[in-house]
Amino acid sequence: MKHYSILVHLLLWAVSTSLSAQNLFPTPANYQRNKGEFIITKATKTYGNQTYADKIASQTSSNLTQSNENAVANVIAFFIEPQLKLAEEGYTLQVKTDSIILKAATEAGLFHAKESLLQLSRFGNGKVKCCTINDAPRYQWRGFMLDESRHFFGKEKVKQYLDIMASLRLNVFHWHLTDEPGWRIEIKKYPKLTQIGAVGNYHDPKAPATFYTQEDIKEIVAYAAERQIMVVPEFDMPGHATAVCRAYPEYSGGGEGRWQHFTFHPCREGTYRFISDVLDEIVSLFPSPYIHIGGDEVHYGNQSWFTDPEIQNFIKEKKLVDEKGLEHYFLRRAADIVASKGKTMIGWDEIIDAGISPRKAVVMWWRHDRQHQLVKALENGYRVILTPRRPMYADFTQFGAHKVGRQWAGYNTIENLYNFPEPISHLMKGYENQVMGMQMSLWTERVADFKRLDFMVFPRLIALAEAAWTPEKAKECSMFMQRLPYFLKYLDSMDIYYFNPLNPTEREEPGAPEKEDVLQNG
Repeated sequence: MKHYSILVHLLLWAVSTSLSAQNLFPTPANYQRNKGEFIITKATKTYGNQTYADKIASQTSSNLTQSNENAVANVIAFFIEPQLKLAEEGYTLQVKTDSIILKAATEAGLFHAKESLLQLSRFGNGKVKCCTINDAPRYQWRGFMLDESRHFFGKEKVKQYLDIMASLRLNVFHWHLTDEPGWRIEIKKYPKLTQIGAVGNYHDPKAPATFYTQEDIKEIVAYAAERQIMVVPEFDMPGHATAVCRAYPEYSGGGEGRWQHFTFHPCREGTYRFISDVLDEIVSLFPSPYIHIGGDEVHYGNQSWFTDPEIQNFIKEKKLVDEKGLEHYFLRRAADIVASKGKTMIGWDEIIDAGISPRKAVVMWWRHDRQHQLVKALENGYRVILTPRRPMYADFTQFGAHKVGRQWAGYNTIENLYNFPEPISHLMKGYENQVMGMQMSLWTERVADFKRLDFMVFPRLIALAEAAWTPEKAKECSMFMQRLPYFLKYLDSMDIYYFNPLNPTEREEPGAPEKEDVLQNG
């Protein structure tokens, strides 16, 4: 029995050593350790076999971590070969003692290969262990959502996050730019959106206007594209429209008290012309095939819909039955407008019941306590992106002793994110092709500065990246946690104030504005 125990420990040590030798985040689909190592020095040459490959080779050369060894003659080569039978974002990486060969069929694949190599060089201090990697993502949608309506962080912080996302092979930045507290994107046809709508934030309604100019947007979209990241904007409707209706009250659907101006007016053609006009400018700025329109929590601010004669007459004339039918009418109109711009609408899971064609809409499932909505979306033919509050909302606390942040029968640990979506995989059985992927979403009611932003995002975003990229058979949470310090050291180099789950009391939990929010979504 004693010898058996020793053998088990030796095997576990061997597996741990093999996995830790990768020092890759996310873990590749297939990794094989070989003998020897490649040493990166000043003499290491890089080249590519065509324009984009040459560009990647040049970028890599200036970013590789070099060892302190004497210069040796070796080479790193980048190849795009469209005939290769690899997944859209897949790649191969072969490390020998005298060469590293990176191959992909697409630019995205070669970019991901480059990011893997940069990690190997960084975490190996310029020495890369010989290995063979055949890699491809589990899901096509690997996203992070940042809410900048409630608190604004600015383009330099966004760029820093895009850099980290690229390293983690995340490929979608869902940008929540409009909501109750503020409108954050310049629309030239409607200047009051930024003159009035951009004033204030979640905890200070009189804070000076903050927003992105159209030139800022173009700069960030281009920056993301260079890192193979798609930027998907969100323009909330029919609810969460307070900032818009504050600026242009003629489009307001009423509402009471705190919920005044919460919805667009659902019956006036001027509302839909306004939405179309705004989307024209948004579409010109974002090449993404998707536009997120929200579509959630309308009931918070539709009180006037029940009493306004114009609205009540509209419901009768259109045979919409009731106010919920009117909400669904609005969502169908919105889907048609988005489709007329050549885009596909994304909406929160409330849109499932609106009768929108699955050809025109993608569903983001967010209500973890309503699993039937996920099943209904799949059964009705919708493509789905998984971002349930538990465990995918980063505004939830991540440790039992933390005081600031949401909870819902618990909190969202890094392990919770890592192990997703396996706990709900039975719900998606037979519909796997409709599941586009997953994302972590951060609402910023309680996040007002960089320090708290970093603390809530990291290191949970690392776990999300692995959950979205690495196939289930290659995932092992305990091994991931053993390797985590390598990436935490990288975050240190970027001055990121992260929570350390391996030493939970290492850093103080940052504070946040005192104002609470009763909403569960954006």
